[in-house]
Amino acid sequence: MTENSQRPLRVLAAMSGGVDSAVAAARAAEAGHDVTGVHLALSANPQSFRTGARGCCTIEDSRDARRAADVIGIPFYVWDLAERFREDVVEDFVAEYEAGRTPNPCLRCNEKIKFAALLDKALALGFDAVCTGHYATIVTGPDGARELHRASDMAKDQSYVLGVLDERQLAHAMFPLGDTLTTKDEIRAEAERRGLAVAKKPDSHDICFIADGDTQGFLANRLGKAEGDIVDESGTKVGSHDGAYGFTVGQRKGLRIGHPAADGKPRYVLDISPVDNTVTVGPAASLDVTALTAVKPRWCGTAPTGPGAYTAQLRAHGGETAVTAELRDGTLHVRFAEPVRGVAPGQAIVLYDGTRVVGSATIATTERRTRAQALAG
Repeated sequence: MTENSQRPLRVLAAMSGGVDSAVAAARAAEAGHDVTGVHLALSANPQSFRTGARGCCTIEDSRDARRAADVIGIPFYVWDLAERFREDVVEDFVAEYEAGRTPNPCLRCNEKIKFAALLDKALALGFDAVCTGHYATIVTGPDGARELHRASDMAKDQSYVLGVLDERQLAHAMFPLGDTLTTKDEIRAEAERRGLAVAKKPDSHDICFIADGDTQGFLANRLGKAEGDIVDESGTKVGSHDGAYGFTVGQRKGLRIGHPAADGKPRYVLDISPVDNTVTVGPAASLDVTALTAVKPRWCGTAPTGPGAYTAQLRAHGGETAVTAELRDGTLHVRFAEPVRGVAPGQAIVLYDGTRVVGSATIATTERRTRAQALAG
C-alpha cells in the first residue's frame, strides 16, 4: 500500500483541528480514498478555548475539526482516548521527570496513541490506513517494504517524532503532506482555497497538555516541593532548588546560584540525581558527550546488524551529527564523530541512513569528555 495507491483505501484521518491535518485529510479524499475524519479527545477536562498558540485537544479544536470535515465532505467522529493518553503519555512524562530524565511526549503520543491505540481501533473497524498531517515521507521499495524518510522540505520535517513507528505501523500510515515542497504559507493558502476555516489558525506549540507552557509549574503541582542542593563538579554546594524535576541537562537560566563560578563563566546543568535530589552544574565544556547507550530500540523496518555509520538527530528541531552505532544485547551503543552538547537521559536518539529513518531508542547513559580532554580542546 502506498499513498498514491491505485486502489482506493479506507482511510481514517486523524484531525486535530489544525490546518495541517485538515489539508492532509482533504488531499487523501481528493486522491480518491474513502476518508473518515476522527478527532481524538485526549483531555479529560478540555478548555473551551486554547490560549493563543498553546495547547490543543480543546473543545474549540474538536469543533474546528468537525467544520473542516463538513467542508471536505467526509464523515466525522470524536473518539475519547483521554484515559489512554493520561496513562501512556502524561503519567509517563511525570514519571520520567521524577526519575531525573527528560522525555519527549510527542514521540510517546505517536507511538502509543496515534499509531497504536488509534491504528488498532481503525484496523479493527476495517480501515486500511491512518492519515495524519505530519511532514514525513513513506517510500515503498520494489519488494513492497515501506520505509520512513524525511519530508521533502527539511524545514518542516517531522520524521524525528515518527522514529518510534515500527514496520507494521508504517504499513498502515499515510502522510499526504510529506512529499511536497510547499511552505507553511502555501499550506495555509491551499486550506483557504479549499474553504477550510482553519487556514489562519495558529499552530500549537510546546506540550499539548500543558497549555500555559509552564512545565515546571505543572510538575511541581504533580510532584510537590522537594528542596535539594545545587552542587558543582567537586560536590560543593553552590545553591538550592525546590525540585530536581524542574531542571534539564544543558540548562543555563533559572539556576538561582548565589555566587559566580571561579572563572566568571556561566554554569550549566550537567546532571540530575533523583536519588539524593541534587543538581550538578559546571562549565559548558563539561557538557560535551562523546558516546551514549540507549534502550528500548524501535526499528522502522528490519533491525540493523553489526556496527554501522549513520547520522543521528537528538531533538525534534535539532540538526544531524555523524555517529557509529551498534546494537548489542538489546542496547544501542552510539559514538559521536564530534562531541555534542545538551544530551540527556530520557531523550530519544533517532538514526538516519541518508533520508531514511532507521529507528529510535531512549537515551539511558552518556559518556562525557574528561576535564583534561575538554581543556585540550
